[in-house]
Amino acid sequence: MPNSEAAEPLVELRDVRKSFGDHVVLDEIDLAIDAGEAVVVAGVSGSGKSTMLRCINGLEEVDSGEVLFAGERVDPRSKSIGRLRADIGMVFQQFNLFPHMTVLENIMLAPVKVRGVEPAAARSRAQELLETVGIPEKADAAPADLSGGQQQRVAIARALAMDPKLMLFDEPTSALDPEMIREVLDVMRDLARGGMTMVVVTHEMGFAREVCDRIVFIDGGQIVEQGPPDEFFAAAKSPRAREFVDKIIHH
Repeated sequence: MPNSEAAEPLVELRDVRKSFGDHVVLDEIDLAIDAGEAVVVAGVSGSGKSTMLRCINGLEEVDSGEVLFAGERVDPRSKSIGRLRADIGMVFQQFNLFPHMTVLENIMLAPVKVRGVEPAAARSRAQELLETVGIPEKADAAPADLSGGQQQRVAIARALAMDPKLMLFDEPTSALDPEMIREVLDVMRDLARGGMTMVVVTHEMGFAREVCDRIVFIDGGQIVEQGPPDEFFAAAKSPRAREFVDKIIHH
């Protein structure tokens, strides 16, 4: 094994710019994320956080600069994008489960279709993942019969079923009722502790403080500040980050 200094980052954004019309959403973003690192991306709404996640897995094309994943360039138009994307799990605000399939079938679908996993193996792995996310008894349920928190945990299990090298979470708890947020964050905490590389856009700063290795604060499409959560919360250097922290702490 190479030592970590020599190993290349799992994700790298180099001078990434992205606009929608005249609106610059990402402005010269440079960011490297190492394997096994849990990073929380914070900032006010509209600061470019979700767009950055979508550029990492090739759902959005960058205007300039480049995004690298495991040393390969992420280009939505390239032949390799499907293969790269299969290694990146994404969990959105909305759960996007297939309503006509059971929970188990939702989790089995991509491994069978994309990875060519045998259905029996995919089924037993799906059962294991339901144990992991704490709802093994829901295997045969329809998504509509689950609470929002349970649906989001199924969505996490579905992403994990592909054995991704990276998990992206785009405000995974913002559509949930407060009492369900905890159960989803608990699953994410366990994943981070298990060494999963994670990039999480969230307003749940308690989670950020407790679980993540680094907070990346974005404002106006630029990374204004980044560092370990304790440092960020105790002594944010930039005025915008301090203002953000003050709002959260006195919220």
